[in-house]
Amino acid sequence: MHRRSRRTADSQLDRRSFLAAAGAVTTAAGLGLTVGMDSRPAAATPGDPTPTAATPAQETPAAEAAPTNAGTTLVSVAAPRGSGGYRRLGEGPGWSRVVRADLAEGRSGREDRRTALACFVQFTDLHLTDVQHPLRYEFFRSADAGGWRPHEALTLPGVVSLVERVNKLRRGPATGKPLGFMVTTGDNGDENARIEVEWFLTALSGGRMNPNTGDPRHYEGVQNSGLKLYWHPDTALRDQDKAVGYPRIDGYLAAACRGVTSPGLNIPWYSTFGNHDGLSGGCYPAAGTFISDVAVGNKKLQYIPPAEAKYLIEGEVNGADPKGKRIEAMLKAHKKDMRTVTPDPRRVPLTARQYVAAHLDPRYTGRGPVGHGYTRANLDSGNLYYTFRVSDRVIGISLDSTDPGGHYQGSLGTAQFNWLDRTLAQHKDEYALVFSHHPSWSMSNMTPDPARPGEKRHNGDEVLALLGRHPNVLAWINGHSHRNRIRPRGTFWEIATASHVDYPQLARVIEITDNKDGTISLFTTLVESAAPYRTDFHDLSQTGLAALYRELAFNAPGSDTSLAGSPTDRNTELLLTRR
Repeated sequence: MHRRSRRTADSQLDRRSFLAAAGAVTTAAGLGLTVGMDSRPAAATPGDPTPTAATPAQETPAAEAAPTNAGTTLVSVAAPRGSGGYRRLGEGPGWSRVVRADLAEGRSGREDRRTALACFVQFTDLHLTDVQHPLRYEFFRSADAGGWRPHEALTLPGVVSLVERVNKLRRGPATGKPLGFMVTTGDNGDENARIEVEWFLTALSGGRMNPNTGDPRHYEGVQNSGLKLYWHPDTALRDQDKAVGYPRIDGYLAAACRGVTSPGLNIPWYSTFGNHDGLSGGCYPAAGTFISDVAVGNKKLQYIPPAEAKYLIEGEVNGADPKGKRIEAMLKAHKKDMRTVTPDPRRVPLTARQYVAAHLDPRYTGRGPVGHGYTRANLDSGNLYYTFRVSDRVIGISLDSTDPGGHYQGSLGTAQFNWLDRTLAQHKDEYALVFSHHPSWSMSNMTPDPARPGEKRHNGDEVLALLGRHPNVLAWINGHSHRNRIRPRGTFWEIATASHVDYPQLARVIEITDNKDGTISLFTTLVESAAPYRTDFHDLSQTGLAALYRELAFNAPGSDTSLAGSPTDRNTELLLTRR
C-alpha cells in the first residue's frame, strides 16, 4: 500500500497518505539465506550499545575542504513547464539555504572557526515495488485517485539514479567533508516480500536486478488489465490517466520489466526498518495468516467497488483493522473476480530475523559494513535496533519504530524504549543522532506486540521527552510521512525527509559542525537523483526510465503537492547551543 492524495500523510483520511505509511510483521519458511562471517569489529547490539563503524570519520577543519553546491537542490530543482493536465519537467531555480536560529543564535565568523564532525546522506521511503505482486492494494483507487501510483513500475531505475547521484556528489556541500556513509530510514521495499528486500540490498551494494516477477515472458499487473482505472501506457485504451494527459508510450511495460544494473554506493551504508519492510502493504502482520498464502499464490484482485474501498481505507487509517480481517473477508468475497497470475515463491513475506539474515548475506556487503548495522545478535534476538559509529565524537542510534501488531503508525516497546535511554546515558560524553522510520507525530500506535502482549508501547511524545532528557542528542532523523519537515524540539532538531517514490523524490545530505563558539550547526541539503530533468518518451533506456519516473510522479493524479515542505524544511543551517 503506498499511494498518497492531496491530503497530508499525518491525519487525513485518504489512501495515498495511508499508503505512504502502511506495513506488518510476517513469517516465511525456507528462505535459504546464507549468513557470512562478520569481519568488522563487533558492532553494538541491543544490550551492548558500544558503537562501531566501517571507517570512523575524523574531524576536519571546514576551511581545508572544497565545498561545492554542484549536484544539489541549492543549484537547481526540477520544475514544470507549460500548463495542462500533464506537464513536462525541466530545470528550475535552486532552493537557497535558510539559517534557523530557533534554538540558538548564529554568531558571526563561525564559517571560519568551525570544524566538521560528520557528513552523511539519508535515504528514506524508497518503496521498491513488485508491481505484479498478487496482494497489492491498487483496487483502493476506485475510492481515491491517489490509491495507486502510475509510476511505481520504475522504482528500480529510480533508486539506481539516486545511487548515481550520491556517487557523483562525494562531498558535503556546506563543509566539503567527504560523505562518510548513507543511512536509510525505512520503507526500503513496499510489500514485505523477499524479492523486494533483495532488490534493495542489490541496489545499494551493487549488481543486477530483474524487476519481472511471475511469468518471465509476460507482465501480469494492473497496467494491462483492460480496466480504465489504471494507466495503460502500451495501448490506445482511454483510461482515466490518459484522460488527464498521461501519454501513450509503446514498449513501456516491456522496458519496465527489463533488468536494471546498479553500481552500488561508493560509501558504507546502514539500514533502518520501516513499516513496509515488516508488514504486508505496510499494515498487516502476515505470519500465520492468509496474507502469506495470497502473496505466493496465483490470484490477483484488481478492482472493488468504491464503497468497499472506502470502508477498507477507513478501517486502515483509523487503526480499526490492524490484523487485516476486513481485507481477508473482502478477498474471500471477491474470489471469483480475481485474475489468474503466475505464482512466485520469491514474493514470500519475511520475518524480522529473515530480514536481518538477508542483510548479513555476504552477497550484499558492498562497501560495508557487514550487515549494514545489523549483527548476529540482532539475528538471534529478532530486535532491529542498534548503534553505530558516525564519527569519533558522534554515535548513531537506529531504532525500530514499526509496531509488529499491525497498523501503519509506529511506537516503541518498553524494552527498546529503556534501551534507548540507557544507550544515550552511557554515551553522555558524545553527541548522538537518532534514526527511525516514524516521526514523532506518526507514533500513536498502541497495538500490542504479539510476541510481547503485555509490553507497553510508547508514543511520539514519550520519545520526544526521553530524547529531551539527554543533552547529547543533536537530532532525531526520520521519514514515513513522505514530507520534508524540520521542527525544533527544545534541545535538539527533528528532521523528516521526503520519500524517493512520491514527487519531489529527494534524499538529504546532513553535515554537522562544531562552530567553536558554544554552538553546533547541522546543515541539511536536499538532492535529487542523477536522472535528466527532460524526458523523451522514445528513450526507454535505464536512464530514460529514471527521468520518466520523476515526471510521472510529478503528474500522478491525487498527488500531494506540498511534500517538498516550506523553505525552512529544505536546505537549512540548524543551530544548537552546546558547551
